[in-house]
This record gives sequence, structure tokens and C-alpha cells, in this order.
Amino acid sequence: MKKLAKLVILIITLQAYSQSPWTQKKGNFYTQLSFTSISGYNTLFGDPDYNTEREISDRTLQFFTEYGLSDKTSLLVNIPFKIMETSELTSPSITTIPLTSSATESALGNISLSVKHNFYNKKWVLSGQLSVEANTSSYDAASGIRTGYDAWSFTPLFLAGRGFGKTYIQGFIGADIRTNDYSSNFKIGGEIGRKLGNFVWLIGFVDVSSSFKNGDVMLPVENQLTGLYVNNQEYGAFGLKAIGEFSNNFGITAGYGGAFSGNNVAKQAGLTFGVYHKF
Repeated sequence: MKKLAKLVILIITLQAYSQSPWTQKKGNFYTQLSFTSISGYNTLFGDPDYNTEREISDRTLQFFTEYGLSDKTSLLVNIPFKIMETSELTSPSITTIPLTSSATESALGNISLSVKHNFYNKKWVLSGQLSVEANTSSYDAASGIRTGYDAWSFTPLFLAGRGFGKTYIQGFIGADIRTNDYSSNFKIGGEIGRKLGNFVWLIGFVDVSSSFKNGDVMLPVENQLTGLYVNNQEYGAFGLKAIGEFSNNFGITAGYGGAFSGNNVAKQAGLTFGVYHKF
């Protein structure tokens, strides 16, 4: 239990649809609004682990939608709005002048646009997806708060999944290819879900992102002291997600995740809640 006390919440914005091989039917929408809160952390994964200069709260309001361009091709849009706060010093000292200031910043993160195409749908569903993440984030020099990567990202994925009655499995493999001298990352993950009764899905997942360490971007010292969207971020994560279906078209989502490894990412418990609608 002590090992589970420190958690990383990077990938439980409930991407059950954005990393799913199944596409929407032509003309159908799936939309989701979610909120993730990671409050009051000051420790980052590393070798060894290290502290930020100030306590940080990272909150994200995220809008996601998937539209069926055809029965085999979907268009996906993800818009994150970040609400970031740096507060009291982690190790206050009367002899050392802090390099960062306390602040609250609210701004867009990295907006992404994706196209997903299904090329095989028998018992197994096999699809490919290409995502483009725009450099739409912001940076505050005084506080070191960054709301997203200062780069464009291109993410090709291979997606596979299969349903077994009230159970499904799915997985993905691919890469985040970033510009502006950021390192690129290898990505792999999967999940298994089962419907409990008539209204609730319970889902377990693993998600791994490993840096190729092929970038040498020079970021300001203040940004390095917050650890927000710095270079060579990595994680090995696991957790649970749940979906509650109030009807065929409307429901709620929730998620909680932990980490078995990481680098330059927060060690802190966090929760995600959301609502979705299909039409």
C-alpha cells in the first residue's frame, strides 16, 4: 500500500475512445467533457526522485469528440484547458532567494486533431490512427508554469481490439514524434473491460511511454524547477476506469491510476471525472 501512495496521473483522462480501434458510424458523434485534478504535489519521478521548488496543482478541463466521417473513418478532436497553480515553497529558506514565483495560470494545453481508419473488422478489429498535436500551450517565465509541450507532436498508432460478449480487450503501439528538439517517445498500452450488470463498465489498463532521449531542448531553469512538460518525460502506468451508462447515449466516467516507474513526471494521487453523450 505504501508503494501505491504515490501515483502519476498523466494518461487517465479516460482515453477509452481516443485509443480504441473501433470507429464511429457515419454521421455519429461521441463527445466527452472531463476534469482531472492533481493537487498539491512537490515530488517528481527520477533517478533519484527529486522535488519541485514549489507545490504544484495541475487541473485540466478537457473536451473530446469523435465524429464518423464514414463507417470506417473517424475524426477526433481533443481540446485541453489547463488550470495550473504554484504555491508555497517546498523547502523554504531565509538565505536562498527562490527562482520561481507563486502564480495561477489558466490557458490552453496542446490541442490535437486525429484521423482513425479501420482496415479490418472480423473477430478482431484492426485500425490505424494519426494524431497531430499543435503547439498551442503557454509559458509563464516568472512562475515556470508551462501548460503543454513547446512543440508540435505527430503520433502514429496501430490499434487492435476484440469483444467477447460483455468483455473486451484492446491495445495500441506507436510513437510521439516531437519537434523543437524535444525527445520523441515510444508508446504501448492496453486495457481490458467488462460490463457489470446492465449499466457499469469496469476497465483496467496499463500505459507505457518511454523516451528515445534523442532531443536536447534547452528549457528555462524556472521551467525545470516546476517539471511541467520538460524533456524526456516517461512513465509506466496502471489503473482503473469506470463508465456508468444512464442510457444508450448518456453516461459518466471516472478514473484513478498509479505508476510503477517514471521520469520527470509527478508522483501524486489524482482523479478524473467526466460526462459523455452520443448522438
